[in-house]
Amino acid sequence: MQTPGTIRNRLLGFAAMLFLFASAGVPAHAVSKEMIELQTQVQQLLDMVQRLQSTLDQRFTAIQNLAQQTADAAGKTTAAMNDLEQKLNAANDNLNGKLDTASGQVQSLNDSVDELKSRIAKLDQAVANLQTQLQNMQQPPPGSAPAEGATPGTPGGDAMQPASGQQPGAMPAAGPMSAAPASAAPQAPPLQETFEAAVRDYNAARYPLAAQEFGDIVHYYPLDDLAGTSQFYLGEIAYQQQDYAKAINAYNAVLEGFAGNAKAPAAQLHKGLALLAENKRDQGIRELRELIGRHPQTPEARVARSKLNGMGVRINPNEQH
Repeated sequence: MQTPGTIRNRLLGFAAMLFLFASAGVPAHAVSKEMIELQTQVQQLLDMVQRLQSTLDQRFTAIQNLAQQTADAAGKTTAAMNDLEQKLNAANDNLNGKLDTASGQVQSLNDSVDELKSRIAKLDQAVANLQTQLQNMQQPPPGSAPAEGATPGTPGGDAMQPASGQQPGAMPAAGPMSAAPASAAPQAPPLQETFEAAVRDYNAARYPLAAQEFGDIVHYYPLDDLAGTSQFYLGEIAYQQQDYAKAINAYNAVLEGFAGNAKAPAAQLHKGLALLAENKRDQGIRELRELIGRHPQTPEARVARSKLNGMGVRINPNEQH
């Protein structure tokens, strides 16, 4: 099939031939014969051009239809993908919302349990203190027991009788027991001043002195919140001295008796690290996971996640935040 450029060139050639015939003075019958042949060829060319145009139109229409079908199919595919993406996003948002709600409920439940444990521990300590006070009140003070042989109504018995050579009614001579003062009970140190001094000594690495001061606070003020903080610092001192077993006991005292204390997350973190330092890997990992579950938004939880990642321990999706 001839191309449009070839057809155009042939038409230009025929037009040039007509011009030459007209300018050369060819006889009329010859021109007429050539003109007829030329008209015939031109008509053939026009028919060819029309057939070519018709073919091009048909192919162009087919291409347009194919392009339209492709565009429609692509549009339907895109719409289906967008709808699927929206459904997935909605399902993901719904799942995340449920996970956040469940996490918040679990956290609230853990906090309530911790607070209940703290209250129970304080009540137990208060009951123990009351029992100790009752026992001290029931026991007679030293030196108050009646002397042997004393008769009722005459405390001290013969001790109240006048000595030989002593006039009746005269006061007896003071014996050795009468001059002995009653032993004074030790006084509790001031709470705030003792705690501040203990913190200063801890920061200065004067651990024995700091341990004694923190221990006094725990002993004399067992129900105060500073007793829980002091218990934490006792664990820190033991941890610094690499006495991990003693440190773990101190951290347990914080977590069991002062669960609502501000140092509770740090106590649980350092307890987990102390367990890892004792090569108790499973217990340490469990403690760090429990810390993340109880206090997920704390700096201690971020440290726990970093530690678990460094150990190659897989963290659940709800433990990532």
